[in-house]
Amino acid sequence: MLPKELMDLMRNLGVFPVVLATSDKEGNIHLTFITWVYPIDERTIRVALSSNAKSSKNMQQTGQACLMLIAQDKALACYGTASLLQDRIEEVKFPVSVFEIRINSVENNLFPGGTITGTIPFMHTGDLQKAGELDQLVLDALKI
Repeated sequence: MLPKELMDLMRNLGVFPVVLATSDKEGNIHLTFITWVYPIDERTIRVALSSNAKSSKNMQQTGQACLMLIAQDKALACYGTASLLQDRIEEVKFPVSVFEIRINSVENNLFPGGTITGTIPFMHTGDLQKAGELDQLVLDALKI
């Protein structure tokens, strides 16, 4: 299960950078960096990403996903079953899909004698106003 303090942090930060791992039908693994992530409860995380992304296609094919969540004193691999929740967020001008990942197991990947001192540093570049507006549209869709 996800720790409550991590869920609270993810909800409060808005965009929360994570690494998403998926695999295709042949077992080829694909990793990607995403920020549209929202915890629904201690066993459910919603993510949004481009509908055309390899990760989207993989999750639709296999239903498997793993999220690597990194925060203060935590490096958690969350293995789960992914399902397509929304094919497209209508308010977004390009195709973005929403997936729900039901967490089956959580593994602490910190090695002995090491710790994480915070979240992955992340900031938008380019048009910050447009990026913020897009983030808000997508995050609102994840919370429904």
